[in-house]
Amino acid sequence: MKRVQLAGYQARHFGYSVTGKVATIRLNRPDRKNPLTFDSYGELRDLFREMCYATDVKAIVFTGEGGNFCSGGDVHEIIGPLVKMDMPELLEFTRMTGDLVKAMRACPQPIIAAIDGVCTGAGAMIACGSDMRLSTARSKLAFLFVRVGLAGADMGACTLLPRLIGLSRAADLLFTGRVVGGDEAASFGFYNRLVDPEQLLAEAQALAQSLADGPTFGHAMTKTMLWQEWNSGLGECIEAEAQAQAICMQTQDFERAYHAFAGKTKPVFEGN
Repeated sequence: MKRVQLAGYQARHFGYSVTGKVATIRLNRPDRKNPLTFDSYGELRDLFREMCYATDVKAIVFTGEGGNFCSGGDVHEIIGPLVKMDMPELLEFTRMTGDLVKAMRACPQPIIAAIDGVCTGAGAMIACGSDMRLSTARSKLAFLFVRVGLAGADMGACTLLPRLIGLSRAADLLFTGRVVGGDEAASFGFYNRLVDPEQLLAEAQALAQSLADGPTFGHAMTKTMLWQEWNSGLGECIEAEAQAQAICMQTQDFERAYHAFAGKTKPVFEGN
């Protein structure tokens, strides 16, 4: 059976460190509020896939640097190129982003998201894909897909989010793309608890360490069963959403949103 040691892993597109049995992943483009790129998506997916074979990592903390968690896909490095792609390329991309969430759910280690500031778009889906979420009152959660002319269905949002906060609240966030503060998100159960910004990372790492010090095989089984006992398989849901989102990426509204953002104007959607 394959075994790997990930304490010495050298990340190229984000920060990565291991202390004891806890790995900490840090998105580290603070000047842009930690957006994702094609490369960071792919490397994160591959790292979480390798976590299935890690013998030295028993829990994971996922966070961002500079007072923000993640602002989603980089507008110029991802959305700009997407408007020029054909359907096969778009579907390859949407499947890759969904594969990150699937890899997070499939790895045996509990994942704790430590969320401060902006947590939007794909960043919000990384939060959904985590097992627990600690945040601050000043955090800003939003599922922004609709605001760039896309469906709220992205990376498993239409299956994960309702299970976390209920169907009605999920519909509110996915249809409107509105920004939700930390207090509101905690009140409807998206966050496990709120923490002072100065203590956020330390508390997340302490929680991760307590899990890593516990019955890690049992924790892995708990995580497996939480996944397995859902009525519908997340993989099938993510595949359906990948197809839906790739179709949406061919609309003129998606291209309009990109050009409006680049021109610092408000997009006017026309439904085509």
